[in-house]
Amino acid sequence: MTEPLRVLLADDQTLVRTGFRLILGADGIDVVAEATNGTEAVEAVRRTRPDVVLMDVRMPEMDGLEATRRILTGTPDEPRVIILTTFDLDRYVYAALSAGASGFLLKDVTPEHLTAAVRTVRTGDALLAPAITRRLVQRFTRRGSDTAALHRDLASLTPRELEVLGLLARGLSNAELATRLHLAEATVKTHVARILAKLGLRDRVQAVIVAYETGLVSAGEREAAQQSTEQT
Repeated sequence: MTEPLRVLLADDQTLVRTGFRLILGADGIDVVAEATNGTEAVEAVRRTRPDVVLMDVRMPEMDGLEATRRILTGTPDEPRVIILTTFDLDRYVYAALSAGASGFLLKDVTPEHLTAAVRTVRTGDALLAPAITRRLVQRFTRRGSDTAALHRDLASLTPRELEVLGLLARGLSNAELATRLHLAEATVKTHVARILAKLGLRDRVQAVIVAYETGLVSAGEREAAQQSTEQT
C-alpha cells in the first residue's frame, strides 16, 4: 500500500485528539477528520472514508460502541476501528470487539505503539494479542439470548479447523500452533484464513470470541491449557 494512511480521530477530549494527531502526522499518517462524539464520527466516516478510526468509548450524544456498530455494517471498503479506552478490560471494549472492532488501545499508549497499531490494522490484521482477548472474553462472555446474535455455526469447519480454532482461542500464535500441530506455519495461516472466511469473521479477535461464545472453548479449559504450557 503506497497511498498515505488516512485516520479519523473520535474523542471528546481536545488534548487527546491533538496529541494523537501530532504523533500520527510525524509518522506520515494523515488525520483526515476529527469527531467529538459518535454521531460526528459516523458522519465523518461517510464523508472522508478513512482507512482507520481511532474511537473513544465514552463520548457524549452517541458513544463509541454505538458508533462502531453503525460504521461496521459489512459493506465493502469500510474502515478498521481501534477502540480507545482509559481502563484495561473495560466491558465496553468487549462489546466493541464483538461489533467488529479490530482491537483496542489504552490512551496512555506510547507514540511508537500508536503508529504501529494503526499500520497493523490497516493491513487487515487484528491488533489485540489473543491472550488479552481471552481475558476479555473470559470476564464478559454471557451465555444465552444476549449473545445469540454472535453465534456462528461451527459445523462448516473441518475437524482440523476446529482444532486450530480451539488452540487459537487459547492464545497460541501461528508459530506455536505450527509446533503443536506439527505443521508448517504457512499451513497454519491457511487454516486460520479459511476459518475466518467460513465463519464470516474479520480477524483473529472475533475468532477467539466465537470460540468462547459457542462453547468450543471454556475458561476452565483455557486455564488448564495455560498451566500445562507453563509446566512444560
